[in-house]
Amino acid sequence: MTGLKLTSIGTSTGVIIPKEMLARLNVEKGDILYVVETKDGYLLTPYDPDIEKELEEGRKFMKEYRDAFKALAK
Repeated sequence: MTGLKLTSIGTSTGVIIPKEMLARLNVEKGDILYVVETKDGYLLTPYDPDIEKELEEGRKFMKEYRDAFKALAK
């Protein structure tokens, strides 16, 4: 577990994320991180949870109509 220190950034409060953690998240300066509230606390992720929901719906749709997609691909 890594503790992150809160720091002042102008009139806001921010957190400094160690470069090793950024590398594991596969993000860099300028990228967006999303904070998702879970039953166990908060999850910091580079993946937009709304996009993930849309992708899952798309996967379900493609699975349901896979025969039609296969026929159209010929």
